[in-house]
Amino acid sequence: MRRQPAPRAPKSRAPETASAAAPLELGVVIPTFKEAPNVRPLLAKLEAALQGVVWQAIFVDDDSPDGTAAAVKAIAAVDPRVICLHRIGRRGLAGAVIEGAMASAAPYVAVIDGDMQHDETLLPLMLRALQEDRADLVVGSRYLATAGAGASALGATREAGSRLANWLGKRVLRAEVTDPMSGFFMIRRELVEAVAPTLATAGFKVLFDILASQKTPPRYLELPYEFRARVAGDSKLDEGVVVQYLGLLLAKLTRDFVSPRFIMFGIVGASGVVIDLLILDALRDHVGFAAAKLVSALAAMTSNYLINNAVTYRDRRKRGADLLVGYFKFVLLCSVPLAANVAVATMVFERGPSWWVAGVAGAIVAAVWNYITTARAVW
Repeated sequence: MRRQPAPRAPKSRAPETASAAAPLELGVVIPTFKEAPNVRPLLAKLEAALQGVVWQAIFVDDDSPDGTAAAVKAIAAVDPRVICLHRIGRRGLAGAVIEGAMASAAPYVAVIDGDMQHDETLLPLMLRALQEDRADLVVGSRYLATAGAGASALGATREAGSRLANWLGKRVLRAEVTDPMSGFFMIRRELVEAVAPTLATAGFKVLFDILASQKTPPRYLELPYEFRARVAGDSKLDEGVVVQYLGLLLAKLTRDFVSPRFIMFGIVGASGVVIDLLILDALRDHVGFAAAKLVSALAAMTSNYLINNAVTYRDRRKRGADLLVGYFKFVLLCSVPLAANVAVATMVFERGPSWWVAGVAGAIVAAVWNYITTARAVW
């Protein structure tokens, strides 16, 4: 019987080269938290504004409980221009922007909020300025609009706070950027990559951080726009952001010799010193200095834990049972230098200085230990 020849495998066809498609021009990074209702309307606005541009939208979602990531993924399943980076256990606008920019292959990266308060129609003008090499960075400014109306949607209190933050930022940057706190800008991607390892992932003021971290000041251009009222979702700004910003300002004044998180930990620790001294003063004549110092130190420790959890480590914030477990770890670790705290304070007090000098001396002894150990073991 004659054997039939084995069938030949079909020749594989070489995949189409990347040059067959238009090269990617722009990555639009959209940090989100509880923005599910805004996903489709925002993409529709980007589609209308970026006609003729090869773009991608990178949503970086901090595990929103309202299903924002699921809404993005449903669109991404049928539209390859849409990407979802779903972050678990990490929070913070700055970190989201950095991760989104680093994930893009586009030569230019834009950052725009998911709440549609920014004017997406500026994106083509921003892109043209970069492509024509007229700037390395284009900032959407709320303070170049007619009669200063660009930031009116912030409300009087937030606008005043924003203007103060901008004034402080310009003092550190030594640059005449009218809105260094802007969350709406476009930049050459390599500028972000060059400073990414030094950028603070906590906080909101990523543009300020990028500007302050550049070895050579980038050429910048500002374009005015009207800051719109929020369509849906909640504001992510609160008192904790103010402390984070102050920490970032101080870190840049030290040329990043001291990290923003350590500075925030120090600011919170300073509030704990005040609590420590107030309780110490109230109790020292009733229960003796050593016992009063023990109670005051424990009270300050509890205060420091709760504030640090809400502010310093807001991107790793603990809730529910984790908050309680974290507290016991914090107390355990801080109890190691607590004995030294009490001993040093008592020794200084017995040698003559005023009681508050003794209290501060004891607090300083524990501060560095607390920061190093709790940063690793608690958060």
